[in-house]
Amino acid sequence: MILTIDVGNTNIKVAVFKQVNLIEKFVFQKNELKNNFKNILIKYPNYTNAVLSSVGKLDKIEISWLKNHLNLLEISHNSAFPFKNLYGTPKTLGVDRMVLAAGAVLLYPNQNTLIIDAGTCVTYDFVTNKNEYLGGAISPGLRLRYDSLHNFTAKLPLLSKKYPENFIGTNTEEAIHSGVVNALCYEIEGFISEYSVKNEQFTIILTGGDANFLANRLKSTIFADENFLLKGLQQLYTYSLQND
Repeated sequence: MILTIDVGNTNIKVAVFKQVNLIEKFVFQKNELKNNFKNILIKYPNYTNAVLSSVGKLDKIEISWLKNHLNLLEISHNSAFPFKNLYGTPKTLGVDRMVLAAGAVLLYPNQNTLIIDAGTCVTYDFVTNKNEYLGGAISPGLRLRYDSLHNFTAKLPLLSKKYPENFIGTNTEEAIHSGVVNALCYEIEGFISEYSVKNEQFTIILTGGDANFLANRLKSTIFADENFLLKGLQQLYTYSLQND
């Protein structure tokens, strides 16, 4: 029994695992950490072990609070990972991307795997069937694209994500939805096409907060799992205990 904690750029996600089964997931903002964890621990009093991955900063007081209430394993660049890291600047590689790569190796062993994480940013990470992490790409996510159009122009409205009704937008809102959503889908398909040039067979995993929204728009065969990072954390926790 374990809690997996993903501190992202926008929200904190916590998953409750019984063995490898995800029982429940909680999503909340960083300033709500203590209150939400108190409620989680009341609901699951027997859960004392946790693993944490953070790209969004938690202050020392919050980390200390978690450690006082849980046996907390923090994943860092110094943790044990089940792959050879061939990234040119490994210390600058986001821990979240490393956890995703670890999840791919542990859950899809001996396979070439492309992991696409569609969150605040969209990250592309490739792991070979020899358990080598090669690197990938980073681009703006849906929310950043909508925000940028509003913040860096004089009159474009701020919109929430929505499937375009038409490819050709016949008004400003339709044009923005078509541009933002279709462009990101074309980008993802383009990356998949480029990877397929050198890799005839590879598994594609789409995860992140916008995974389900985008999956319906993509033509490629993918495994869409918005909880893949949380599942990767659970797998990495077990791997870390075995390779400490």
